[in-house]
Amino acid sequence: MSVLVEFSMFPTDRGESKSEFVARVLDVIDNSNHTYQLTPMGTILETDTIDEALKVIGDCYKVLEIDCNRVSSFIKFDIRKSTSSRLDSKISSVEKKLGRKLKS
Repeated sequence: MSVLVEFSMFPTDRGESKSEFVARVLDVIDNSNHTYQLTPMGTILETDTIDEALKVIGDCYKVLEIDCNRVSSFIKFDIRKSTSSRLDSKISSVEKKLGRKLKS
Protein backbone atom coordinates (compact mmCIF):
# COMPACT_ATOMS: atom_id res chain seq x y z
CA MET A 1 0.00 0.00 0.00
CA SER A 2 1.13 3.54 -0.62
CA VAL A 3 -0.32 6.56 1.13
CA LEU A 4 0.43 10.04 -0.14
CA VAL A 5 -0.74 12.79 2.13
CA GLU A 6 -0.40 16.45 1.29
CA PHE A 7 -0.83 18.69 4.27
CA SER A 8 -0.03 22.00 5.84
CA MET A 9 -0.25 22.87 9.51
CA PHE A 10 0.27 26.21 11.21
CA PRO A 11 -1.04 28.29 14.11
CA THR A 12 -3.58 30.99 13.35
CA ASP A 13 -3.00 32.86 16.60
CA ARG A 14 0.74 33.54 16.34
CA GLY A 15 1.21 36.53 14.04
CA GLU A 16 1.80 36.99 10.33
CA SER A 17 4.99 34.95 9.78
CA LYS A 18 4.62 31.19 10.23
CA SER A 19 8.14 29.97 9.33
CA GLU A 20 9.16 29.32 12.96
CA PHE A 21 6.20 27.00 13.38
CA VAL A 22 6.50 25.40 9.96
CA ALA A 23 10.13 24.62 10.86
CA ARG A 24 8.92 22.70 13.93
CA VAL A 25 6.52 20.69 11.81
CA LEU A 26 9.21 19.95 9.21
CA ASP A 27 11.58 18.78 11.92
CA VAL A 28 9.02 16.16 12.93
CA ILE A 29 8.48 15.11 9.32
CA ASP A 30 12.21 14.94 8.60
CA ASN A 31 12.81 12.81 11.69
CA SER A 32 9.96 10.43 10.78
CA ASN A 33 12.18 8.65 8.22
CA HIS A 34 9.40 8.76 5.61
CA THR A 35 9.90 10.14 2.12
CA TYR A 36 8.56 13.66 1.76
CA GLN A 37 8.64 16.70 -0.47
CA LEU A 38 8.39 20.23 0.88
CA THR A 39 6.49 22.71 -1.28
CA PRO A 40 5.83 26.43 -0.71
CA MET A 41 2.24 25.65 0.32
CA GLY A 42 2.63 22.39 2.26
CA THR A 43 4.36 19.05 2.41
CA ILE A 44 3.71 15.77 0.61
CA LEU A 45 4.48 12.73 2.75
CA GLU A 46 4.60 9.11 1.57
CA THR A 47 3.96 6.28 4.02
CA ASP A 48 3.00 2.60 3.79
CA THR A 49 -0.19 2.90 5.86
CA ILE A 50 -2.82 5.42 6.85
CA ASP A 51 -1.89 4.88 10.50
CA GLU A 52 1.72 5.94 9.82
CA ALA A 53 0.53 9.09 8.03
CA LEU A 54 -1.87 9.96 10.84
CA LYS A 55 0.85 9.41 13.45
CA VAL A 56 3.16 11.90 11.72
CA ILE A 57 0.33 14.43 11.44
CA GLY A 58 -0.50 13.93 15.13
CA ASP A 59 3.15 14.34 16.11
CA CYS A 60 3.28 17.57 14.11
CA TYR A 61 0.28 18.90 16.02
CA LYS A 62 1.92 18.02 19.33
CA VAL A 63 4.88 20.33 18.67
CA LEU A 64 2.52 23.23 17.97
CA GLU A 65 -0.02 22.71 20.75
CA ILE A 66 2.66 23.53 23.34
CA ASP A 67 2.31 27.27 22.77
CA CYS A 68 -0.35 27.68 20.07
CA ASN A 69 -4.00 27.99 21.03
CA ARG A 70 -5.40 27.57 17.52
CA VAL A 71 -3.92 25.40 14.76
CA SER A 72 -5.19 25.10 11.20
CA SER A 73 -4.45 22.10 9.00
CA PHE A 74 -5.36 21.16 5.45
CA ILE A 75 -5.00 17.48 4.63
CA LYS A 76 -5.48 15.53 1.39
CA PHE A 77 -4.94 11.75 1.05
CA ASP A 78 -4.26 9.57 -2.00
CA ILE A 79 -4.32 5.90 -0.98
CA ARG A 80 -3.40 3.14 -3.40
CA LYS A 81 -3.23 -0.54 -2.50
CA SER A 82 -0.97 -1.85 -5.24
CA THR A 83 1.91 0.60 -5.66
CA SER A 84 4.72 2.18 -3.66
CA SER A 85 7.28 4.96 -4.27
CA ARG A 86 4.65 7.12 -5.91
CA LEU A 87 6.07 10.46 -4.81
CA ASP A 88 8.57 10.32 -7.68
CA SER A 89 6.75 7.99 -10.05
CA LYS A 90 3.67 10.22 -10.37
CA ILE A 91 5.83 13.11 -11.58
CA SER A 92 7.84 10.83 -13.89
CA SER A 93 4.63 9.53 -15.45
CA VAL A 94 3.44 13.02 -16.35
CA GLU A 95 6.89 14.00 -17.67
CA LYS A 96 6.95 10.88 -19.84
CA LYS A 97 3.60 11.78 -21.36
CA LEU A 98 4.85 15.33 -22.02
CA GLY A 99 8.15 14.07 -23.41
CA ARG A 100 10.18 16.44 -21.24
CA LYS A 101 11.24 17.24 -17.68
CA LEU A 102 9.17 19.72 -15.74
CA LYS A 103 10.64 22.54 -13.64
CA SER A 104 9.32 21.12 -10.37
